[in-house]
Amino acid sequence: MPLDPDHCYPALVARDARFDGLWFVGVSSTGIYCRPICRVRTPKRENCSFYASAAQAEAAAYRPCLKCRPELAPRAGQPAWSVMDASRTLARQAAEWLDGCDDPEASVERLAAHLGITSRHLRRIFAAEQGVTPLQYLQTRRLLLAKQLLSDSALPVAAVAHAAGFASLRRFNAAFVEHYRLQPTALRRAVPAKVAAGAETALRLAYRPPYAVPALLQFLADRAIPGIESVDLPALRIERSLRLQHRGQVLSGRIVVQFDTKAPLLRLTPCATLWPASASLMPLLRRWLDLDAEPGLIDARLGALATNEPGLRLPGCVDRFELAVRAVLGQQVTVAAARTLAARLVQRFGAPLADGQATAEVHRLFPAPETLAEAALEQIAELGIIRQRAQALIALATAWPSLRYAQGRGELALARAELLALPGIGPWTADYMLMRGWSWPDAFPPGDIVLRRALSADPAQPLSAAATQAASTAYQPYRSYAVLRLWRAAALAASKASSTARRSP
Repeated sequence: MPLDPDHCYPALVARDARFDGLWFVGVSSTGIYCRPICRVRTPKRENCSFYASAAQAEAAAYRPCLKCRPELAPRAGQPAWSVMDASRTLARQAAEWLDGCDDPEASVERLAAHLGITSRHLRRIFAAEQGVTPLQYLQTRRLLLAKQLLSDSALPVAAVAHAAGFASLRRFNAAFVEHYRLQPTALRRAVPAKVAAGAETALRLAYRPPYAVPALLQFLADRAIPGIESVDLPALRIERSLRLQHRGQVLSGRIVVQFDTKAPLLRLTPCATLWPASASLMPLLRRWLDLDAEPGLIDARLGALATNEPGLRLPGCVDRFELAVRAVLGQQVTVAAARTLAARLVQRFGAPLADGQATAEVHRLFPAPETLAEAALEQIAELGIIRQRAQALIALATAWPSLRYAQGRGELALARAELLALPGIGPWTADYMLMRGWSWPDAFPPGDIVLRRALSADPAQPLSAAATQAASTAYQPYRSYAVLRLWRAAALAASKASSTARRSP
């Protein structure tokens, strides 16, 4: 499915970073495909074919460039979610499932069963959305991950094959040679000596600029739970613990994320226990930090609201249960108060990180759902959490294994309805959970007093809830980004007013 060269070639000549990851160029004279930002000599137009994804370029028999490294490119931004566009939503969820797939024997039939549709319907909607079959998409993702691990990690080649999702080293070697005409060991020999020597290495993840990094880090810092997450604003660094499922096992550990000050990328350093789970970890990190957003498109829709701090991102999460618990704890209290309650909960029910993983700042794991499901109401209430919310937390933890929200699948409206059916979860909490837990770009939590004041011509006279919802339609389908901007503007204004008051005689 080549794209129109009249639109793509001028951006290739300009090496326009705004298009990085949105398409790739295949060069017939070399058999190589590149990112739009590749610094090699610009190929002749008649030798160029443009593809919407790396999978499409590889399906056309092109090999990835070793200089610009297509595996580092940000992913193409997904279309805004629409509850009316069921096929596109299913295709999007299928791609997300494949992005995080860690099963060497994954099949179209298993994916179709996960989505609750037939394999024939899955193939049809996936090809219409992605331009390749699900298995072609999965094969490209695995090969590119393996290529990145060979270049950026010190993992042995056999461990790379396992981490990338191949059933055996033999299958990995055969697929790598067939698609890339290069032995994996040959690529490993070409990487820097520090990787080969086993020095500390990091995975690079790119994004499309601009990116309001300080604003995102401030948002996370304000909500960081002591022992779980540490944010160093001057150093542009995040350190936190997490647990994730990989190949049927629950792995836990610590990660460090460091934003680069000179290039639009960040470096992810997992601890030793999480390196083998890179296939599951990297998609999780991309959603958490909203690395695949298209800021130009979003900010253009937000208009004057986006004039300050271009590229403000929608923070996701690394653990939907953690986010859901924090959303309940944050009901009708300040961000600081919710953080205090979460810290008490972690201290009482969270498990310590294993020896060798912990640091002074990050040394505990957030409580698992089964832990809170078995907790007594009094144990939670004695932490200063009102009984109604303590009951809501236990109910949420008990229902967790069967919730669509927890599994990240199904229609958004059905997932929202399940959340609303739980005790203690209202529309604001459900929308907040979906906004960050499902990266829903068009959420607008109803009744939010900050939003009602921000959208009013006179902040002293907040709009009604209905009028606020009506005013929010100007920002569709990116209302979640508008919410974050309005919240941030209010927080900055409050901080400035507080600072002014302290300086007054």
